[in-house]
Amino acid sequence: MSEVGGGAGESMPADGDQDRKAYRARRGATSSTLSTLPSSGIRQFFELLDGATDLISLAVGQPDFPTPAQITRAAADAMLAGHTGYTSNYGLLELREALSRHLEHRYGVYYRPPAELLLTSGVSEALDVSMRALLDPGDEVLVPEPGYVAYQPVVMMAGGVYVPVPTTPEEGFMLTAEALRRHITPATKAILLAYPSNPTGAVMTRDALEGVAEIARDHDLFVISDEIYDRLVYGAEHVCFASLPGMRERTVLLGGFSKSYAMTGWRLGYVAARADLLEAIMKIHQYVMMSAPTAAQYAALEAFHSAEEDVRGMIDEYDRRRRLLCRRIAEIGLPMVEPRGAFYAFPSVRPVGLDGQAFAEALLEEERVAVVPGIAFGESGRDYVRICYAASYDQLSEALDRIERFVRRRLAAAGTAPVGQVHAANP
Repeated sequence: MSEVGGGAGESMPADGDQDRKAYRARRGATSSTLSTLPSSGIRQFFELLDGATDLISLAVGQPDFPTPAQITRAAADAMLAGHTGYTSNYGLLELREALSRHLEHRYGVYYRPPAELLLTSGVSEALDVSMRALLDPGDEVLVPEPGYVAYQPVVMMAGGVYVPVPTTPEEGFMLTAEALRRHITPATKAILLAYPSNPTGAVMTRDALEGVAEIARDHDLFVISDEIYDRLVYGAEHVCFASLPGMRERTVLLGGFSKSYAMTGWRLGYVAARADLLEAIMKIHQYVMMSAPTAAQYAALEAFHSAEEDVRGMIDEYDRRRRLLCRRIAEIGLPMVEPRGAFYAFPSVRPVGLDGQAFAEALLEEERVAVVPGIAFGESGRDYVRICYAASYDQLSEALDRIERFVRRRLAAAGTAPVGQVHAANP
């Protein structure tokens, strides 16, 4: 029998009403690819928060600051002036020029505004279109774990194979060249870097990044570097991966405005890459999104012009909260690698005798504090929880009091003494 069409491993019969009916009956209502995607561990946990009262949330990964007022005014002024239509697929040229100057000033890496910079609807879209442009079915992407919940689904939706590369507290949750080398196969196409890290708060040292760069050169790999938290570092240096020798040409650099400028709801990110790669990425972007939100682009332009003092103020306040959290976690008795970037901490809850899921659920039930189970970020996060300190200092202090009560009660019931300490980051 001749066949037409094609689906997930099965073609549709060309003739015969009964054959066609049987084929359709075997199909689901949704894509077979969707059925293979893992559920979001964060979403599963957040279903437990419905209707919760007297709750302090240290779970949501977004700034608690409003967008600086002058940024919002610039967007409103642009809309009132009639700038409400599409921009170029690439985005406003004036904003791309400002972004080019920003990257060159901060990191010494230059991208040509007309052909090597693309504005996207958040870094989530930047990641999605970059993966789809780079990957053929079966291409493997090496990803440090624990890692952000969207990375595995995005690789899979692009037809790629997600390969987790576990990182350890002993290495400060940094990705090492040795760990990468153990996971490389002939099918490996790219490495996905994500530092500063969500969920661990880890920051890669220059030496560690140079080790990754050597692997990329030796095995002819691309590197997708998600640097959305690049400005949020504390007592550490953020090294832009594309600025390393020889890496600009094989790096797809992702960034955005959500975290540094408290602009999560504006949905604006960017891709920086050599011209041929960016053209391929733009082809997908133009069909999926057409162009990034116009008002958000005018807002970002104002952010580059006038918001540096605001950014520095937010960084200082995050650091104040981070230092409180590190001190209190050590006193509570939970082992933790000192977070040096983003606004997350990733303590182990193993001394309490619970895994991260059970700890988070019991903490929510008994003390009304929400944290995210580490298993949401990969199997290697099973015995951890993610604490987001993008909450007010007073809220964070009260939440840590409640966590301490919870841990002391559990340890007392088990007849166990506190054993934790905060280990210096980047050993």
